[in-house]
Amino acid sequence: MNLHEYQAKELLKKYGVVIPAGIVATNVDEAVAAYHTLNKETGTEYAVVKAQIHAGGRGKGGGVKVAKNADEVRQFSDDIIGMMLKTPQTPGGLEGEGKLVRKVLITEDSYVPSFDECSEMYVSILMDRERKCNVIIYSTEGGMDIEKVAEETPQLLHKEYIDPTLGLQTFQLNKIAFNLGLSGAALKEMRKFIYNLYQAFVGSDASLFEINPVIVTGTDKVIAIDSKVSLDENALFRHPDLAELRDTDEEDPVEVEAKGFGLNYVNLDGNVGCMVNGAGLAMATMDIIKLSGGEPANFLDVGGTADADRVEKAFRIILRDPAVKAILINIFGGIVRCDRVAQGVVDAYKNMGNITVPIIVRLQGTNADIAKKIIDESGLEVHSAILLQEAADLVQKVLEA
Repeated sequence: MNLHEYQAKELLKKYGVVIPAGIVATNVDEAVAAYHTLNKETGTEYAVVKAQIHAGGRGKGGGVKVAKNADEVRQFSDDIIGMMLKTPQTPGGLEGEGKLVRKVLITEDSYVPSFDECSEMYVSILMDRERKCNVIIYSTEGGMDIEKVAEETPQLLHKEYIDPTLGLQTFQLNKIAFNLGLSGAALKEMRKFIYNLYQAFVGSDASLFEINPVIVTGTDKVIAIDSKVSLDENALFRHPDLAELRDTDEEDPVEVEAKGFGLNYVNLDGNVGCMVNGAGLAMATMDIIKLSGGEPANFLDVGGTADADRVEKAFRIILRDPAVKAILINIFGGIVRCDRVAQGVVDAYKNMGNITVPIIVRLQGTNADIAKKIIDESGLEVHSAILLQEAADLVQKVLEA
């Protein structure tokens, strides 16, 4: 689950990470009021108006502006709120339709008054699945595309792996600060910054923290200027306060609807809809679709209770995508009996009555032979299969027809 920048910063603040003062606003008047509040509390004359969407690269699309006074805050907020912001990370990239901006963050400009003395760094924390441990990735080249740094100057990108049995050690904090070229008070502040950031990462069960840039000011303060945070959805039951931060307006509406039905659904750019029980089988099904000449249009795991109602909801979700030219249902009957799934498919097909794309059903496991008979005798335009290769061949056949 992704957080907005303003939400991520509040999370970091709870763990002692230094952030710029800021107030979120949903309209122009709130933005101006936020500026005056910040001016009174911090004395800042400059403020930054930042679009709040779940995507990076907002500055490239005109979603981040530095305002010198209240009039400019009003102007920039009016320009940004309601715009369809396009960035390299929004759907379709800079050529796509972008994302609607509903909120802006009005924040103090931490670069003022010593802009020339500020150094920009990059710090992120995530899990290295190959090594089975968390890793801190950091660089002196903050404030720019870290992908470009990794490609062109990989020697400037450092990694520090954290032993899960020992946790983050003092010598590692020193090593990170030294590699960032810091000394004296700035080194001490960076050590504290990294320590608090790591505690926030572990304490919130996050899957990604990315701070770009982290700045070291002329007075040796270390501040998280921007923040990108993704939380592990499987751990949200431990954090009901964080679960409440979900912004469904930023998510695919079809995926949100599917989640409400208890379906695990991810939309993809393909032409063959998938309905499968079990994540591993779903991945294998997507592979067989590609091998058969098609492209998976989605990942959809119906779970272990594939009854008629659940199958019908899955059908409706899949058919929302106009690119779908065929549907492959691949069910292993372990917890659920194949004949019940087959009957669910037939009942759902009859209830909907407007399915015009070919459907291939592959059922294997308990009562698979009975299930095949139910499908074959239904009189519906549904093709049954027992073997995975047989299902793949049918997919290729209907796509070529």
